[in-house]
Amino acid sequence: MIQRLISGIVAGLIFLGVIFLGGGYYSAFLSIVALVGYREYVKLNQFPSFRWDVLAGYAGVLLLSIPVMPFGWEPVSIESCTWLLMFLLLTATVFSKNRVHLEHASLLFLGAFYIGIGFRYMVVTRDLEHGVFWTLLTFFCIWASDAGAYFVGRAIGKTKLWPAISPNKTVEGAIGGLVISVIVAIVFYFIHPNWIHFWQAIGIALAAAVAGTLGDLIQSAYKRLRGVKDSGNLMPGHGGALDRTDSWLIVFPFVHFLGLLPH
Repeated sequence: MIQRLISGIVAGLIFLGVIFLGGGYYSAFLSIVALVGYREYVKLNQFPSFRWDVLAGYAGVLLLSIPVMPFGWEPVSIESCTWLLMFLLLTATVFSKNRVHLEHASLLFLGAFYIGIGFRYMVVTRDLEHGVFWTLLTFFCIWASDAGAYFVGRAIGKTKLWPAISPNKTVEGAIGGLVISVIVAIVFYFIHPNWIHFWQAIGIALAAAVAGTLGDLIQSAYKRLRGVKDSGNLMPGHGGALDRTDSWLIVFPFVHFLGLLPH
């Protein structure tokens, strides 16, 4: 427990520092985490690490997760990147004479899109005007929902939320997490009411709690399917990169798609 706490505090401080630095530091940091997450995904599916279709997946994750390229290079659009990755993976099924199956190509494509797009919208959020505010608001709502669900669930949780996938989650915990997420969003609203509308803050809190819980359940379902407890062992006591970012990968694109963050 102490090791988990210490590693969590150290990682949290480093991550907050990178958020405040922003720019290339934040983008590069998230791209590295995205690649580590994709490596965990590859291992979960028992693919070889250096087969060329897997390497194409890594390249897809990297290009998808970087909305702003360095040195003034033109960024690759989501459409171009996903089409090119799809084409390369389908081509792999032909040139490998079906040693790379269509199911393999589909899984690699799905993982690259899921991870790459999630991290891309984290970078997009930080690059907004007042990007630190919007990034911290979204992250703090996610973390408040997670912490609230855990502590409220432990204190009064009785009704299982989805026992077949995540037996420890409770309805009471989920409601508690949602309420605490809303409280955190209201605090952010009062810090800068000229930057955000009240109901916009509430919407972000609700999206973070609901979509964050679904992101957690998605990863739990996948790990259960593969028969593993954690996606990796990146941080002592915390599991892998995907274990730590499962909620983020869903929440950040979701709040943008709902129009809850400025464009």
